[in-house]
Amino acid sequence: MKHTFQIYFIFLFCLFVFLSSCKKDIEGCTDNTAMNYDVEANLDNGSCIYFYDIAQGLWDISPDCEEYTIPIIGTTISLNDQLPESIDVQGGGNNMLYIDINGTQVNGSIDSQGNLTVPSQTIQIDMGFGPMDIDVEGSGVIESDISGNLDLTYDFEIETIPGFPIEESLDCAISLSK
Repeated sequence: MKHTFQIYFIFLFCLFVFLSSCKKDIEGCTDNTAMNYDVEANLDNGSCIYFYDIAQGLWDISPDCEEYTIPIIGTTISLNDQLPESIDVQGGGNNMLYIDINGTQVNGSIDSQGNLTVPSQTIQIDMGFGPMDIDVEGSGVIESDISGNLDLTYDFEIETIPGFPIEESLDCAISLSK
């Protein structure tokens, strides 16, 4: 009887160890570069969402840009008036983004945390005096699939007196929403 009890106990112990060591499948996103990465998931179910993918598409924008008053002639330039109500963001692969602002393309990139980078580049904007070359650069973040922000700096020269250009820099905070 004592021997039977020991065998029974060893059998139950082995059964317990065997059953408790079975790894249960937990479905979810197993890619640690995705915004919805599930650290406990061990079976990828195809649900991964990437900032690169959600950054693309049509975004409504609410710009809050500095204004510039041109010396001598007193005309005020508002970048808020130069920006459209929405922008179209398209992907170019390898986390590269192309932002269409009223037909002008601005290049940028996004990392796996949703951080946007717009490297310095020259674009043309018509500020009411004909097209002007403007250097633009900045950064921002996509916070979710429906919101983000972008801070841009516009650097340009304006000539009110021929031969004497004035260098200016304006900051523009842009709220993004879908």
